[in-house]
Amino acid sequence: MNKRQNLKNKSKLDKELAAFLDFLPATVHKRLTLLGLEGLVEVVLDYGRPVEARYLDRIERMPNIITKEEDIEFIVKALGEFGEDNRAGIERTLHRISCIRNRRGKVIGLTCRVGRALQGTIDLIDDIVRSGKSILMLGKPGIGKTTKLRETARVLADEVEKRVVIVDTSNEIAGDGDVPHPAIGSSRRMPVPKPSDQYRVMIEAVENHMPEVIVIDEIGTESEASASRTIAERGVQLVGTAHGQTLENLLLNPTLSDLVGGVHVVTLSDDEAKRRGSQKTILERKAPPTFDVIVEILDYDRLAVHMDVAKTVDLILKGMPPRPQIRSRTASGSINIDNSKAMDLEVASDDRFREDVMDEYVRVKNSKREKVVKREEPSYQSNRSKKEWKIYPFGVHVSRVDRAIGELGLNADTTEDFHNADVVLIMRSTFQRRPAKLKELNKNVPVIVVKSNSYGQILSAVEEFKNMPKEKEYYDELAMDEVFKAVHTVMETGKYFDLSPQEMKVRKLQFQVVKSHGLKGAAIGEGAGRFLRVMPA
Repeated sequence: MNKRQNLKNKSKLDKELAAFLDFLPATVHKRLTLLGLEGLVEVVLDYGRPVEARYLDRIERMPNIITKEEDIEFIVKALGEFGEDNRAGIERTLHRISCIRNRRGKVIGLTCRVGRALQGTIDLIDDIVRSGKSILMLGKPGIGKTTKLRETARVLADEVEKRVVIVDTSNEIAGDGDVPHPAIGSSRRMPVPKPSDQYRVMIEAVENHMPEVIVIDEIGTESEASASRTIAERGVQLVGTAHGQTLENLLLNPTLSDLVGGVHVVTLSDDEAKRRGSQKTILERKAPPTFDVIVEILDYDRLAVHMDVAKTVDLILKGMPPRPQIRSRTASGSINIDNSKAMDLEVASDDRFREDVMDEYVRVKNSKREKVVKREEPSYQSNRSKKEWKIYPFGVHVSRVDRAIGELGLNADTTEDFHNADVVLIMRSTFQRRPAKLKELNKNVPVIVVKSNSYGQILSAVEEFKNMPKEKEYYDELAMDEVFKAVHTVMETGKYFDLSPQEMKVRKLQFQVVKSHGLKGAAIGEGAGRFLRVMPA
């Protein structure tokens, strides 16, 4: 049955590729036939330049075929008029032609993209599609977002038997012409007269046609994001794509961040900030996200899936890196779901993980996922002698340092012995009070300053000394004493401080100390006279 279906799909694809080639000049048509059509993505024709054929894995240039004015006119005449978005399609196919105009409006370039209807392209997320959750797909241009969107519409309409309406702005999902392409199954298609009307058609689709699912490509404006929220609030499943490659990109985009709940600034009271161990001004999610699941398309056969957008966004705003589920298709065609690095959202967002009680727990590695265990007798105590780095947290939450060490895979451990420390991690407020205890410290020991006790700040600080060399001979006592003196002077006066000339490996260590205190450093001079200048941030 699968073999018969594949032959049927191949037959349809061959017919549509033939229609695509018929719109190209004869010389280009002939060369493409020789080069092969497997994996062809688009053909580019720019006036006065060689024709390019772009494939999935390569670019073929045709130096002997220079695009002429009549070549462009041949294609434009066959297509008819372009829309306001400078796009046009070939009727009853999924191919798209986009034009480039000069300042007088004349077409001087064409990008002819091949559209393919491929069944089975959503097998990696088939379970999510059928679950009824709203899904937003992200990924770079040309990686297959629209192809997956088209197949999603077909599956939901024909196999799940839902009422599906596609808001098709550029006729890219369902093809050009009044009759939609068979690839969308029994889904209904609502064309959009011009791109600026997309959000109006989205609302109209919900109000007039009672859909259970709305499918939309390229959500790109604030009004479209607002319309998406309105649709989701009415209980309609949304499946769409947006500009951006990752969830973090989307969160930082002021126009589209509303799709994942939006971000606003919250000012805490002194008591609340102290209880949380955070700054007074923090970022929090503003509202429930429009989409339940985010799918980042990493490659044609590899996806990163954020299964719970609300909880993932909350963790990102607390300074924790997102850890999506990785889904991929193996060489044999089977589907592999990797949860080994995925964050257990139920555990990570539990009340026990509020920052005011974080020091009672520590994250340790398990065979497949991280677990949370009571910090009574940490498993690393028995391996203390095997640890390379000994870190002394000075006014910093010990459990958060432990957790950062575990997340970074650092061969290190915290210590309660100040004089036995290889690195001291100290709060900025504590450091500025110049505690007498620091004077007892061996001058060869680097001191890393953190701004606050938040986990994000501590994680960044631990990363600072992750690659520091452990060998003591690299430390020049006088040179390191001088850089600490320079750091104190610059922080107090706000003026730069020039260190004595040093060899490169010593300057690197000095720079690490400067950077860890939030200051700037620049190497000045040449040869043996080269030195480091310490400057305010």
